[in-house]
Amino acid sequence: MKFRPLHDRVVVRRIEAEEKTAGGIIIPDTAKEKPQEGEVVAVGSGARDESGKVVALDVKAGDRVLFGKWSGTEVRIDGQDLLIMKESDIMGIVGK
Repeated sequence: MKFRPLHDRVVVRRIEAEEKTAGGIIIPDTAKEKPQEGEVVAVGSGARDESGKVVALDVKAGDRVLFGKWSGTEVRIDGQDLLIMKESDIMGIVGK
């Protein structure tokens, strides 16, 4: 991908939710909610503080993150549906 986000923005690819519930019921596409978990694809260089120094981001490419249901802007880059959001829209990193 030849896209690099600016400043404190992050590019995230949604991770699709399971198609079955724990009880084995298959969820149709029309009833599915948008996943709130994703994988960071690319990150910007960081935000600037009041003194002009660049503050590095806490997330890096490859991290699995949780974000708000309506966070970010949906874009299509190289045939992939991605989200571009500010780092502050990310709630946390999911550990393995």
